[in-house]
Amino acid sequence: MAVQKAMADPNLNVVPPRKSPVEDVEAPKKRPPRNKYALACAILASMTSILLGYDCGVMSGAAIYIRKEFHLNDVEVEVLVGIINLYSLLGSAVAGRTSDWVGRRYTMVIAGAIFFVGAILMGFATNYAFLMFGRFVAGIGVGYALMIAPVYTAEVSPASARGFLTSFPEVFINSGVLLGYVSNYAFSKLPTSLGWRFMLGIGVIPSVLLAVGVLAMPESPRWLVMQGRLGDAKRVLQRTSDSSEEADLRLAEIKAAAGIPDTCNDEVVIVTRQKSHGEGVWRELLLHPTPAVRHVLIAAVGIHFFQQASGIDAAVLYSPRIFEKAGVTSSDHKLLATIAVGFCKTIFILVSTFFLDRVGRRPLLLASVAGMILSLTILGCGLTIIDHSSEKLMWAIGLCIAMTLTFVASFSMGLGPIAWVYSSEIFPLRLRAQGGSIAAGVNRATSGLITMTFLSLSKGITIGAVAAVAWAFFFTVLPETQGQTLEDMQVLFGSLTGWRSVARKLKMEAVEVGKSDGGKGHVQLATNGHTDLKQI
Repeated sequence: MAVQKAMADPNLNVVPPRKSPVEDVEAPKKRPPRNKYALACAILASMTSILLGYDCGVMSGAAIYIRKEFHLNDVEVEVLVGIINLYSLLGSAVAGRTSDWVGRRYTMVIAGAIFFVGAILMGFATNYAFLMFGRFVAGIGVGYALMIAPVYTAEVSPASARGFLTSFPEVFINSGVLLGYVSNYAFSKLPTSLGWRFMLGIGVIPSVLLAVGVLAMPESPRWLVMQGRLGDAKRVLQRTSDSSEEADLRLAEIKAAAGIPDTCNDEVVIVTRQKSHGEGVWRELLLHPTPAVRHVLIAAVGIHFFQQASGIDAAVLYSPRIFEKAGVTSSDHKLLATIAVGFCKTIFILVSTFFLDRVGRRPLLLASVAGMILSLTILGCGLTIIDHSSEKLMWAIGLCIAMTLTFVASFSMGLGPIAWVYSSEIFPLRLRAQGGSIAAGVNRATSGLITMTFLSLSKGITIGAVAAVAWAFFFTVLPETQGQTLEDMQVLFGSLTGWRSVARKLKMEAVEVGKSDGGKGHVQLATNGHTDLKQI
């Protein structure tokens, strides 16, 4: 099989015409229906991401009251709000190894349990130091959740719906942000010393529901194969694939990636410790990567860096400050405006959720970043006009609010979910958990840097320029991955700027396959029922 040849020769960028039994499978005339079992698994797994969203949303309002009670200055507020992103680095760093040892499912349970403890500590904090310790514990849980949700979802999803299902973590992040904003407004009428404690402490509810719900999910089939549990993996694949033929194909490719002979069909097989628990992965990723792995790593790190360098977390966390700068002075009005931000983020995430597997990753990503550049440019102009005006300009205030909403909407329809979808699907099986940890770590480190310096640097920098650089990077480096199986897409990577020639040859190969079978529609099983050559 082509994917096996590509894995056998790490420096091979172009794969010869494929001779696979899959080519004999008739392409369905229409897109297969959504696999309800895979959908349920994706929803339950993605609920872990609600922890990060809730914390980001709730701290935007809670910080107002915490500042009053503990008499904090701007720097202390920045550290309090943004430090959880750096703390989550530790969680992301160990979550990859944890998930290789205990499995993807129990790693999610650990994430919920740690965040539960953190929420309790924050709710009962009596001083700034105590509150910071609670943020540390909650940050570890957030790091676990951020890393494991997209990895598990990608591993259980059939190729025909992988983009749709893998975008769910971002859907739940946005839902968490909205819940945090609503919590702020709901508890804002309580006494200052009590309101922010309820805002933070109520986070124990989603963490408990998450830990219980995850126990109803199956384990990742790819992790099961890595442990030698072929029988269990096959049963999970039969329930999460669009057909039994696709389940057999996915199992064969996972076995090949894990180094298990295709002829081995025992219920349980012995897998070497190094292969089953991920030893040596860091060396393959960072010290001696092949050209393909290096390209994958740069793409994953780059998309996560630019996702947060765009300033989205700062816009969410400091939205009351942004609206205050735009001329909204009432606390109630500022909190209501933040609810509009959360609602906008949640609604527009549905655009990418339903179109990722239809139009591809690249078109949505590039259109999303272009919208962010435009909205940030206009927002900057509007804030400048307000700063230099001696009277209150309602049209300028309305323009700034509209551009803030446009910015978060543009982010949610593309860059937000696609960063997680893309990074979770491009790493090879053996490197996926640790690669996901690196991507999540870069994401949180960048977010922490931006949110911890936003108030200090917002007068002297422009995020719009960063978004322009991001657009150029995405256009140059990131190939389209729509419709490819997780193992098969590796042939697209290997040259940062030369991947287009590989894609063209794959396109020609697909055309030749179509001609050779008389135009009967014999295509690869993983292409959503049709061959979308434009997206290659």
